[in-house]
Amino acid sequence: MNHSQRPQQSFSLGADHLHALLRVDQIRTDTLIQLVAHWGDPDSRDEILDALDELATVVSGAAREGELDAAVEQVEDVAGMDTAQVQVQIPDVRRLLAELTEVERRTSRFAKGAAQIKHPSMRATRKHLAANPLPEQTNRRTA
Repeated sequence: MNHSQRPQQSFSLGADHLHALLRVDQIRTDTLIQLVAHWGDPDSRDEILDALDELATVVSGAAREGELDAAVEQVEDVAGMDTAQVQVQIPDVRRLLAELTEVERRTSRFAKGAAQIKHPSMRATRKHLAANPLPEQTNRRTA
């Protein structure tokens, strides 16, 4: 669930709480506008359609390494598309930072345990666990 004041440009927590979701609807809008900007010229339209057909073939089949990137780049070149970027105003920067900070706080709680055991100060703990492994639980229920 996205609780942002502007969900069309926001960070939120993934359903499993193990990843963040970045939503930027403006990139999709700009991409579509750039894609159809040259549509009026029949020659450009044919080139764009050919590049899109090639992309569809690559996506629907088993793509070799680099083939998908090349097909996407071909569509971008033929359609005259720019780099996907969005200008973010100062109030939105602050809001996005707060959202990302909250997502980071909730997702990083899982990574801290493993990172702490790897820390040099935990050498004695690692040594002890190597010599005395924790017992495996076979059945948590008792009769």
